[in-house]
Amino acid sequence: MTALPATASHSVRLRITRRGRVVLASLASIPVVAGVIAMALFGANSAVADGTASSSASQTFDYVTVQAGETLWGLAEEIAPSADPRDVIADIVSLNQLPSAEVQPGQRLAVPNEY
Repeated sequence: MTALPATASHSVRLRITRRGRVVLASLASIPVVAGVIAMALFGANSAVADGTASSSASQTFDYVTVQAGETLWGLAEEIAPSADPRDVIADIVSLNQLPSAEVQPGQRLAVPNEY
C-alpha cells in the first residue's frame, strides 16, 4: 500500500458559488410550488364542489336580476346604501365568479344577505 501525502488528511471544504446556491434553492422549491399549485387546482375546487367550503357554506344568498341600463355600481348602492359600493361590487364579482364588473340585462346575480 502506498501512504497518502500529509496534506490529504485535511478535510476538503466544499464551496458553493452564488449560482450554485440559486440552483439548489430552485430545485428544493419545486416540490413546494408543485404542492401549492395542486392544492389550488384540486383542493379548493373539490371543497367548493362538495359544498364544504367554510366561507360560502355558511352564507345564504338573495338573488337579483339585472335590469336594462343597470350597473353593478347602481345595484351596490341600492343593496347596501351605507356600505362602500366598491366593496359590495368586489363581493358580488367574487361570489358570482364574474370575469369583470360588467353585467348584462336579465343576468341573475347572487348577493350575500349581509347587505
